[in-house]
Parts: sequence; C-alpha cells; structure tokens
Amino acid sequence: MLKTLDEFQPIPGAQLIVLSEHVTYWDHDGWKDPNSSPSLTDRQAAYESVLHEPSSYTPQIIVDGTQQIRINYPQPQMVDIFQKAAAAPKLPIRIGDVTIEPANPAVLHAHIETDVNPDKHNGDVFVAVVLDHVESQVLKGENGGKHLVHVAVVQQLTKVGKLAKGKTFAQDVQLKLAPGTDPKNLRLVAFVQESGPGTVLGAAQRKPAI
Repeated sequence: MLKTLDEFQPIPGAQLIVLSEHVTYWDHDGWKDPNSSPSLTDRQAAYESVLHEPSSYTPQIIVDGTQQIRINYPQPQMVDIFQKAAAAPKLPIRIGDVTIEPANPAVLHAHIETDVNPDKHNGDVFVAVVLDHVESQVLKGENGGKHLVHVAVVQQLTKVGKLAKGKTFAQDVQLKLAPGTDPKNLRLVAFVQESGPGTVLGAAQRKPAI
C-alpha cells in the first residue's frame, strides 16, 4: 500500500509524502524488525489516544495526523480520505540543498524554512531521515518466511524547533547518519505538526545532492 502511494501518487493534483514508521509490534512474535523503534511505537500509541481508538492497530496509515486508514478499509473509502486531506490548505515548507559530509559518521546538512503559520496553534518542526528502499526477511510470526519490500522507512525522527502561530521558521539542520547509510537511498522529510500529536500543517521532502 505505501509502495503504491509513494511511487505512483494515485491522488490527482496532490503529492503524498509517505513516512513508514516501523513499530515494535512484531517483537512479541519472536522476530525483531531491524527498522523498528520504541519511540515510533510510542508515537503510534499517542495517535490512538488523540483519535480515540481503543487500541493500536498494525498496519495502519495516519493521514495528516487527523484520520486513520486500516489496511482492510475498502479502496473507495481510502481514496475519499486522501482526497479530502489533499483539498485542505497546507503550509508551504522548503528544504534547501541536502548535502552529506563524508565524516565518520557521515553528517547531513540542510536548511528548513516555512511560510507564516496561519494556524491558531503553534507547531512542532520535525525532520525525518528516510530510506527509499528497504528489504527484510521475516523469520518468525505472522509474516514468517516472507521477503518484504518497504519504502520511505524512517531511520531518525527529530524535532528541530517550534513554529509559533503568525510566525515563520528558518533553521539550519545537522544530523549524524547511521554507519553504512547509502546517500543514494536516502531522502529528508520535513513537516510541521501541532503538538499532541495533532494536525500536520505541511510537509516537504528532498533527496541529497550526490
């Protein structure tokens, strides 16, 4: 599903920016997802509270921080949710040139800026280091024996500042990359989200200059 959204962009006139946030759900089945993170599991739990869901559901899609899509939803219902989200006004966010300093570890540099925040609430500014393509061989559990292909897999999710209502944001960002990260398989995603986690006000993504 995420691969389709990321590669084929099925909603006319909209760019869907995908973040695949791997949670630790599979650990209890005897297989640890190497891309999972307890902090992303906590983020999922926070969404369930905000969306008034009785429990976490995996896999799920959170759209703009305000609605969830479960994988068993009918396709017309999924498309309708995406179309309504695409029609909502978005805060313009710009990512300057993304460069990587080949130190040990490698260091990513970028500049993030936004237009004026017209929202009634302050926003948190996040950047995510994301891998375009990841493959995993599942050894045990529900998907035991399967070879899975993933897109836009979050490796780091970092809050880099706040965007006050009625203000703009501009800041240089510096992030250390995990050893062995291939710059050609990487993108940087920046987004502004109301605290809570709340509504995603805007997002942008950019590949490094290689």
